[in-house]
Amino acid sequence: MPVTLWNTYNVIGLMSGSSMDGLDIVAVTLSYRKTRWSYVIHHAITVPYPQELLESLSHAAGLSGKNLALLHHAYGTWTGNEVNRFIERHHFIPELIASHGHTVFHDPAKHLTFQLGDGNAIAAATGITTVWDFRSLDVAMGGQGAPLVPAGDVLLFEEYSHCINLGGFANLSFDLNGKRIAYDPCPANLAMQHIVRPLGLEFDQDGRLGRKGTVSPDLLEELDTLDFYRIPPPKSLGREWLFAVFYPVLDRFELSAEDKLRTVYEHIARQISVSVKQVKGDKALLTGGGARNTFLVERISSLSPVKIVVPDQTIVDYKEALIFALLGVLRLRNEMNCFASVTGASRDLSTGSIVMLNR
Repeated sequence: MPVTLWNTYNVIGLMSGSSMDGLDIVAVTLSYRKTRWSYVIHHAITVPYPQELLESLSHAAGLSGKNLALLHHAYGTWTGNEVNRFIERHHFIPELIASHGHTVFHDPAKHLTFQLGDGNAIAAATGITTVWDFRSLDVAMGGQGAPLVPAGDVLLFEEYSHCINLGGFANLSFDLNGKRIAYDPCPANLAMQHIVRPLGLEFDQDGRLGRKGTVSPDLLEELDTLDFYRIPPPKSLGREWLFAVFYPVLDRFELSAEDKLRTVYEHIARQISVSVKQVKGDKALLTGGGARNTFLVERISSLSPVKIVVPDQTIVDYKEALIFALLGVLRLRNEMNCFASVTGASRDLSTGSIVMLNR
């Protein structure tokens, strides 16, 4: 079926991060004028997961094949129903939904990536054309399947020499010799969560606990010398690496939570600064949940050679959902939305599965 190439698209972008704080929903108008894309965000919310669904997501990786398939459909249906409520509340009528889904498995070395949330179920619940499953084709073509956000960095945030996102993992992108380079330099929010959850907390508000701590030179050295950091890009991180490599190092050291946090903050800031120094630049855009952590931002700013810019809160919280809205539009237009220079795939791709519905 041929696709009409419009200049303006009303889109809902959906993102579920590895921190599992909820489903990000963004209503955005994307416009293409004179070879450039622009955006206007109309509404953006995060829908917390119901406790039962949160429990299911937390244990998804251990489910049987049948139960994982059932959850895949159920999560897609729940997502579609939340989009319907969002549309009704804000009177925003999209031509397209673009959904990242919720990552359960990501191990590209084994050609494995799986994002929960069946796009067919989303389309069935909403009656709206849906683009989903953005990573699988890239992994099948020999790529990391991540990060995917750099295409949006290039098209929507070109005024920044570097783009950094602090989600469950840190992501970084920049231009090098005329090509976009991007990768995961280190873990981020998931590392902090591992330390504070035994204290009954979900995050370290403003980095207050970590600010009280002292850097452990021994722990910092072990973290900084992990094998992953010697691997050149393209490379990406998943929960599998955290449980197999990173968490065991943290758990082996008998330190206070404050000292572990302080050391992890220093580790993250150091790894990001090493990556940023690969190319000259003037300012870096910093987004994601970690950008709310004022102490971590201070440490990154102190060690990095460029100005760290934290934008308005909507972009901080919803940049990834915004960019997946753009990736969905690019897929609908059959235009490249995934760069081989970023993922290591055998070619640039227009990736994502389309469920095309006529309204």
